[in-house]
Amino acid sequence: MTDTTWDPAQYLRHADHRSRPFRDLVDRIPGAAGSPGTPGSPSNIVDLGCGPGNTTATLPDRWPAAALTGIDSSTQMIDKAQADHPEISFRVGDITSWKPGDDGNPDLILSNAALQWVPDHADLFPDWVHALPTGGVLAFQVPGNFGAPSHTLLAELRTSARWEGRLAAAAEHPSVLEPVDYLARLSVLGCTVDAWETTYYQTLHGAHPVLDWMLGTGLRPALAALTDPGDRADFLAEYSALLDQAYPTTRYGTVLPYRRIFVIATRK
Repeated sequence: MTDTTWDPAQYLRHADHRSRPFRDLVDRIPGAAGSPGTPGSPSNIVDLGCGPGNTTATLPDRWPAAALTGIDSSTQMIDKAQADHPEISFRVGDITSWKPGDDGNPDLILSNAALQWVPDHADLFPDWVHALPTGGVLAFQVPGNFGAPSHTLLAELRTSARWEGRLAAAAEHPSVLEPVDYLARLSVLGCTVDAWETTYYQTLHGAHPVLDWMLGTGLRPALAALTDPGDRADFLAEYSALLDQAYPTTRYGTVLPYRRIFVIATRK
């Protein structure tokens, strides 16, 4: 991996596993399919942190007549999304500064595995919820696995004697609450809240599959700080050996437990 920006091709190597939580989230959003004006059917959808657009592109299957906009901070991701799905509107944007009015006050705000990158993202909820119409929905899912070996081993290695000087400041800074905390924050904003968690037991294949998974997301801060190719190779070799021990390969593949947190908040 020579590019420390978001790499759509690397991200999409595990597209099926990464898109399953999105499908599970969308399936539980209240509202009938159909044209705008149909009770419960959104007319304007914004997908915050849309990545390469592969999951955004599935939304017209349920709401074919809704206006749809995908927003991501990565130029690489947006270029890939627009190239693959020219029928959908995508643009570069920052979740931290996004305002509902920027995109015509949507009645469905979606975010899939993106808010964990936004410190204090729950502080953005009041502005988003208050801009929703009655019956409008904020729906999102975030990883809840920051205590898993994939992340704790990375933190330990990053702060080890060899790497601490260069990588101590390259930590992930996950900003994820527990489901009950999301429920409380959104309930007091006047929403009916459906919050739950799921642990997926993902079977990965190939050589060093958990490392390959982490290359798509969680390793980006560390690799961005290691500008020397030799250092990157050494760091990845050390991390890979730790992962291979923590997630042993079986005759049917390598199992990666992955906890996800889901929230659907409907404005009363």
